[in-house]
Amino acid sequence: MGNFERYLSVWVGLCILAGIGLGVLIPGAFQQLAALEYANVNFAVAILIWAMVWPMMIGVDFSAMRRVGEKPKGLIITLVVNWLIKPFTMAALGVLFFRHVFAPFIPAEDAEGYIAGLILLGAAPCTAMVFVWSQLTKGDPNYTLVQVSVNDAIMVVAFAPIVAFLLGVTDIAVPWETLLLSVSLYVVIPLIAGVLTRTALMKRGGEPSITAFTQRIKPLSVIGLLATIVLLFGFQSETIVAKPFVIALIAVPIIIQSYGIFAMAYAAAWAWKVPHKIAAPCAMIGTSNFFELAVAVAISLFGLNSGAALATVVGVLVEVPVMLSLVAFANRTRNAFPEN
Repeated sequence: MGNFERYLSVWVGLCILAGIGLGVLIPGAFQQLAALEYANVNFAVAILIWAMVWPMMIGVDFSAMRRVGEKPKGLIITLVVNWLIKPFTMAALGVLFFRHVFAPFIPAEDAEGYIAGLILLGAAPCTAMVFVWSQLTKGDPNYTLVQVSVNDAIMVVAFAPIVAFLLGVTDIAVPWETLLLSVSLYVVIPLIAGVLTRTALMKRGGEPSITAFTQRIKPLSVIGLLATIVLLFGFQSETIVAKPFVIALIAVPIIIQSYGIFAMAYAAAWAWKVPHKIAAPCAMIGTSNFFELAVAVAISLFGLNSGAALATVVGVLVEVPVMLSLVAFANRTRNAFPEN
């Protein structure tokens, strides 16, 4: 594990502070970057998201899905939690807190944006950082790859309908064209590019060629992640500085959702006697979010300065410390699970 993964929370924290600081010191620069958009798609964010996601998509091996039937329990838990539970509990928590519990503290129009952002987070299970969480818990890398591959395949067709349904249920307008465009840009196109790149590398030198190539371009993904965080917190710096209390309020349902989903998946894996090397990653996938997709879609649907975009950015802020605490818990409870 390299320095990036080992000190992940440090780098993310520094980038958050840098983004907020730069946004306050040079707001004009961020306003110019925000203006670089077409059809509600910001070019700067899009380029960084592609730089981050494409190297990760190269690691997605759809041929691995042939091995799904070998150890189905972990995958079943992941799919049930990710697609039948998590999006709906996140929407429910958003409505509960922002239409009821926090209603006296937040204008109604802002609350709707925060709910929309939470829905986008809840409907986007992790596809990339889960490899880091799996590695930190000594998870089975091949099985993690199977889980990620299956989830990516489902996300291509399920993300937009689930988001549209939940936005409709919560009475938030659904711009279908922008939603489908966002899914195409941030999931379908990087996935196709990753598959084509993987296929070309397999023909050239097989798995060693893929491994060598992904190691060479790994810095691209790291730079994309850190630069995206700086950019997003720079865009939202004025709101964050002016309304720190709102940031804390948005974090509450995200934290509850994260620990609740992990507890549900981890307990199900324990009850079903799933080996720890499969149980830990299976719980991590549903707990962690594909925040890159959620942020990009929030910006496309509702704008850079929207409540939805802010809520997804808070998801980035909460993600790393929460996930690291769950990694520590999973490692401490390893002996409660069977080894094989």
